Amino acid sequence: MKQLPLPIAFEESPRLSDFVLGANAEVLHGLRDLAWPGPPVYLWGPAGVGKTYLLSALVNEVQLAGGRAAWFDARQGLPWEVSPGLALIVLDGAERLDPDHQHAAFTLFIEAAAHGVQMVSAGRMPPVDLPVREDLRTRLGWGPVYAVHPLSEAQMRQVLQRDALRQGLSLPTELLDHLFTHHARDLASLQALVRRLERFSLAEGRAMTVPLLRRMLAEEGP
Repeated sequence: MKQLPLPIAFEESPRLSDFVLGANAEVLHGLRDLAWPGPPVYLWGPAGVGKTYLLSALVNEVQLAGGRAAWFDARQGLPWEVSPGLALIVLDGAERLDPDHQHAAFTLFIEAAAHGVQMVSAGRMPPVDLPVREDLRTRLGWGPVYAVHPLSEAQMRQVLQRDALRQGLSLPTELLDHLFTHHARDLASLQALVRRLERFSLAEGRAMTVPLLRRMLAEEGP
């Protein structure tokens, strides 16, 4: 089974402390209080609620502590390989696993249990509803299962403004209003769009505004 690098790139290293709680206090407390190695953990919720961010934050914190982690995803090719000495294995996109990837994922759980490695997985639906083989479904739901809830619009605005301020920029209210009226309202999509606009505004030497956003989309596409 081939181990692959993290497939998701964030502007800054993800940290659990930066995750906006919203209705997810139980999730964050559960991840912070993990007694490693312990039972496998599973996160579920719709796209854009922060599941991948939380997985990435766990990987980052393991690495900052001098440990090693491996990331696996249904989009990655087979075979998967697990190198020795891991502290953490994460599995993202459980609902997208085809039969071959399901076999590889089941083997991950077997190897993690045999070598004392913590498993944390994520998907868009709870284990009981996943279209996967029964033995894998059992492993995914064996330990704590946490639903990750979307943030409110006010909380998403807070996150977007915080991210911009960290880059020395500001999001005017009219731009935020436009984003939430005319674009996808999940946080991950909005963050990606704002990061594009940040780069475009810096290249143009202009403040981030609705006209600049429209120009960027006209020149670069949606």
